[in-house]
Amino acid sequence: MCAGSLPPISGRPIPAESSHVMPALPYFALVGPTANEDRLRRTVREFLAHELPADYRPGLGMTSGWNSEFSRRLAQRGWVGMAIPKAYGGGENGAVERFIVTEELLAAGAPVGAHWVADRQTAPMILRYGTEQQRRRYLPGIAAGRCFFSIGMSEPEAGSDLAAVRTTAERVEGGWRVIGTKVWTSYAHLSHYLVVLCRTSRRADDPHGGLSQLIVDLSSPGITVKPIQFLSGSHDFNEVVLNEVFVPDDMLLGEPGSGWTQVTSELVHERGGPDRFLSTFALLRLFLRKHGEHADREAVGRLVSELWTIRQLALSNAAMLDNGTASPVAAALVKDLGTRHEQLAVQTIARLAGIDPDPFSEDAFENLLAEAIMAAPSFTIRGGTSEVLRVVSARAMKA
Repeated sequence: MCAGSLPPISGRPIPAESSHVMPALPYFALVGPTANEDRLRRTVREFLAHELPADYRPGLGMTSGWNSEFSRRLAQRGWVGMAIPKAYGGGENGAVERFIVTEELLAAGAPVGAHWVADRQTAPMILRYGTEQQRRRYLPGIAAGRCFFSIGMSEPEAGSDLAAVRTTAERVEGGWRVIGTKVWTSYAHLSHYLVVLCRTSRRADDPHGGLSQLIVDLSSPGITVKPIQFLSGSHDFNEVVLNEVFVPDDMLLGEPGSGWTQVTSELVHERGGPDRFLSTFALLRLFLRKHGEHADREAVGRLVSELWTIRQLALSNAAMLDNGTASPVAAALVKDLGTRHEQLAVQTIARLAGIDPDPFSEDAFENLLAEAIMAAPSFTIRGGTSEVLRVVSARAMKA
């Protein structure tokens, strides 16, 4: 494997009669390439080589920055909203094809923040649970790279334990009155909408019951977006306070009380993709360019082999999305293994480089290493803590 680029391995499960088949892990099948997918990967790489300047400084995966113009140029190539049906402005492609495009974007550290959430999970949720009116209202804008969403799940007292959500939505004439606070809402200060998980009723015997999802216009009266800055001073995260925000009835996503089922299916898209193991790939590439000649080959080899294995699991998860067998457990395993790998990669690269990186350095590698060291503790938290993910996996194995 060339450490400077991702190999063109993608596509469909390898037939059982193949001599190259390895025993499949639970929930996973070995996936191999197709010629069309190889061509797609080459086309995306050519696009990125043209779009990103020679002195472009990559970021850390899905947090590489917000650039709405870049998102629109991707959309013009059909690479945003790829899984959205053509009737709603999308490309009607499969999850594996989308995996290829997003993998290349993340590997390059491209600025994907603007369209990321809408493309990754909001569009599939609206397509599955939304009304026809909602599909026609939001999906074409998402596919065009012009309609951006944030996630409204976590709260100050409810992170991975979403059953503890306290944000409430009370029935009023014509809609809902929403009161509560959401945190860690990436790019809420720039997005158009926030999909809010809230409590619309309560049953003492069922903490998962009575949850619903609402599509909230972030320009609505009563909304305050407060920045949560990183140690470096950068600003992606926000606290969103909803103070008696009116949400019309036609902005309810799915059925009242079905929020838990819906958000669980949403996490399959959020946890099982390449964004959970490729945050540090650009850092690894910069390290090898600068220090690769004298690097500890065994340590680098361990990182690369682990990366390759997790990538195959995530690719299998994409194939499961395509064939309708997607599993929250499979996605949880990918996320748990992937984010731990990302933290290990930062630790290993920092040790091998042997420097105290300056976050304000003009050197691209040193600058990104400093950013990665500060961001790494969050890898195993965002999208669900490792502890919660292991409980999800353990319960499924026990069953």
